[in-house]
Amino acid sequence: MASVNSLQWLNLTRHGESTGNLAYQAVEGTDAEETGIVERDADTPLSERGRAQAAALGRWLAALPEDERPTLVAVSPYLRTLDTARIALAETSYAHPQDPDGLRMTVDERIRDREQGILQGLTWTGVQRRYPAEADRLKQLGKFYYRPPGGESWADLALRLRSFYRDLEADAPGGRALVVTHDAIVVMTRYLVEGLSEREVLEVEKEPVANASVTRWRHDGGGLSAVCYNECTHLIKAGVGSP
Repeated sequence: MASVNSLQWLNLTRHGESTGNLAYQAVEGTDAEETGIVERDADTPLSERGRAQAAALGRWLAALPEDERPTLVAVSPYLRTLDTARIALAETSYAHPQDPDGLRMTVDERIRDREQGILQGLTWTGVQRRYPAEADRLKQLGKFYYRPPGGESWADLALRLRSFYRDLEADAPGGRALVVTHDAIVVMTRYLVEGLSEREVLEVEKEPVANASVTRWRHDGGGLSAVCYNECTHLIKAGVGSP
């Protein structure tokens, strides 16, 4: 993707485990129609495990070689991503969020999670029972192009991400970016950076993006080249990897 090809490093991480993630896990495999999440999506906080994961991410950042350390940080405006970034950066000597001379943290709504519209807070069972026509439309159109009423398709994410990365590249050519975001944004960034097809990105999406995992690309002289995807070694070492 030409709009980020002048970056030296592009690092993406998903937020730490949230109480919303726990709510989804609690109803998985049951007959529940709703997830039971009481907050609006933007206000869903980190769990205690999520805070520990964010700290482990911060220790990974602190240990990076100097020429790999982020020079800018972009964060989704949602509470779980903001807290992940703050906790992680506080673990470093070079990017402490309270340091006036530290790394600048930019909040950008274009890297927020995918909008679910009328399906927000529903399980797949709930969607099938309450909105059977939408369930049929999803099956017909496929996950990539299906847009729930009031929500976004995966293709919609690509539109706002193209704009975000174009601005990021313009603001910091040759920079080393850290983007603290959500699983769908990590997946769709691969779609853009690596020029994936619809079929390829949906294959990638089958593997869940772990909380506080790291995905990285490095400039190899001709453009960005993949270094790792969904890397969790720093979490496993800290004893806070995915269960």
